[in-house]
Amino acid sequence: MANSYHSRRSVKRLAKKSKRNFIITLIITLVLGYSTITWILPSFVNGIGFVKNITNPSQKAPVKSFENAEGAPPVLNIPFEATLSSPIDIKGFGTPGTKVKLYIDDEEKQTAEVGSDGSFTFEKVSLSLGINNIFGTTLDEAGKESLPSKTIKITYDNEKPTLSLSEPEDNKKIEGGDKKVKVAGKTDPGAKVFINDSQTIVDKDGNFATDFSLNDGDNTLTIKAVDTAANSIEIQRLVNYAPPPSPSPSPSPSPSS
Repeated sequence: MANSYHSRRSVKRLAKKSKRNFIITLIITLVLGYSTITWILPSFVNGIGFVKNITNPSQKAPVKSFENAEGAPPVLNIPFEATLSSPIDIKGFGTPGTKVKLYIDDEEKQTAEVGSDGSFTFEKVSLSLGINNIFGTTLDEAGKESLPSKTIKITYDNEKPTLSLSEPEDNKKIEGGDKKVKVAGKTDPGAKVFINDSQTIVDKDGNFATDFSLNDGDNTLTIKAVDTAANSIEIQRLVNYAPPPSPSPSPSPSPSS
């Protein structure tokens, strides 16, 4: 009976120990599997890719390549940096007997023939609002393209600048004193301000203030703001100046009786 009891206890201890060993083995297996998937396998794959790149490197083809370019690039002649109108004409010079391709923001727009005098013209070129990056390339008889010309940035802006006046108020009347009136206001930074076609100073924030000389009687002041694209806006003010009254003559002394 005692032997049977000890035998059953031994069996239970062995079963318990086996269960504990199984759980430990399972945990170790899971940890090793996770490590293999997370670190070891990716490192191995990356190592194979690294070796492959060394033995057989791959190159990404650029969107637009000028590596095999031939010939001289054209010269574009755009005499302004901003415009209020679109489309526009673009002229330039190139190699006679070739063609010129026009690109705006890396998108091909037009192709023009170069004349015997070396000139060419792209007609009615549409611009996008904002900044347009424009360049051209020469296309020879074999269809080979040259390196791009110098990129020219053109701003297309068709909105009028802002303009506000703090002085003077309309129909202002001035009597005596200096024959001047203060003109002050604000416009867009970078815009120019003219008072009756006379340019005045504008600071970097668009503020301006100046004294304007007046004539006797009514004075019409036209204040105009013009931005870099030649968009303009005007405000008019009427100012009346009255000279001081002449002093009354002194009465003549009465003759002595």
